[in-house]
Amino acid sequence: MRAAVESRTAEVAAWCARQQWPVFPLQAGHKTPRPGCSRCRQASDRYVAHAPAGCPCIGQGRWCHGFYAATVDAGRIARWWSERPMPGVGVATGPAGLVVVDVDCHVDGPVEAGRVLPAFDVTEQDARAVRTGWDTWNLLARLAGGPDAASAVRTLTVATPSGGWHLWFTAPRGTRWASSAGGDHNGRALGWQLDVRAEGGYIVAPGTRTAAGVYQAVGEVRTPARLPGWLAGALERTGHLLTTAAPRPRAAAVPNLARQIAAPQARTAWASAVATTALAQVAECERLPEGSGWSSKLNRAAFTLGGLVAAGLVSSDAEAHAALVDVAVQARPQREREAHRIIQSGLVAGQRRPLNPTKDR
Repeated sequence: MRAAVESRTAEVAAWCARQQWPVFPLQAGHKTPRPGCSRCRQASDRYVAHAPAGCPCIGQGRWCHGFYAATVDAGRIARWWSERPMPGVGVATGPAGLVVVDVDCHVDGPVEAGRVLPAFDVTEQDARAVRTGWDTWNLLARLAGGPDAASAVRTLTVATPSGGWHLWFTAPRGTRWASSAGGDHNGRALGWQLDVRAEGGYIVAPGTRTAAGVYQAVGEVRTPARLPGWLAGALERTGHLLTTAAPRPRAAAVPNLARQIAAPQARTAWASAVATTALAQVAECERLPEGSGWSSKLNRAAFTLGGLVAAGLVSSDAEAHAALVDVAVQARPQREREAHRIIQSGLVAGQRRPLNPTKDR
């Protein structure tokens, strides 16, 4: 039985590496990194102070310094996981391009409203209903515009031995996200009992066994979904977004498709000017940092174009929708799914209030 478990652990490490997720060994039976050599362990008499990232041990194929030594090299992985006792598997989330939400489920609630979700207005009634991190997660999904039930998020989900959950997501290309602990309210925090494992952190791979039990993948999904827009927005609000890709150079303030909807398909000069202004405000977000009101500007633009469609001043809802998607994705390519939701909602609302130059100047 023990040999079978160890074989599976080695297979997990190799499988993670094939996904281009750098791995490193954990102490057998634990979720902490395997200790390095005596010169790299601070508790050792032989310890020599040095920066982990530049440690020569890592270049020599040792596992010193935990996730700093993480690799996808098949030979090194085979050697590390031939040791006895067999180590567990840790994944360096930052280099892997992963954002993992660690949902604790210790029944410690209720908690003060201001501590539940620091970036959101939580009512006392909602706070009283929070008992575990899973309650916090569901409340976050509702307040951040996520699915009706947070459990509907289809992504790699791992049940932890302590009764919690790890929700794995891939970071949008060109973005870097910070790690945090849900109880650390002196710095960034997503929410109570919600930890974030990303840059500068690691996560225990599914299939790893500790003294407390096995980290077990549950459900049918075995790959991480792309970080959903509503969750990315919440992470931005709580200071987890570190960097985004450099903006692509553009000659025009509004993409071509946006100009088409703002001019040729607009039936009057007034309608063209209104549409152009609304779209340009969204386009401008491309050269502005996150948190500059992209979602509210997009919602306002969709509402405006919906009103023009209803008044017959823009030829069709489909053309308005296409122009809005084009300008929204140009500005925030990592939030395409969220853009579609905002646009659809805004267009529907706007078409209940037709715009015309006599009433709405």
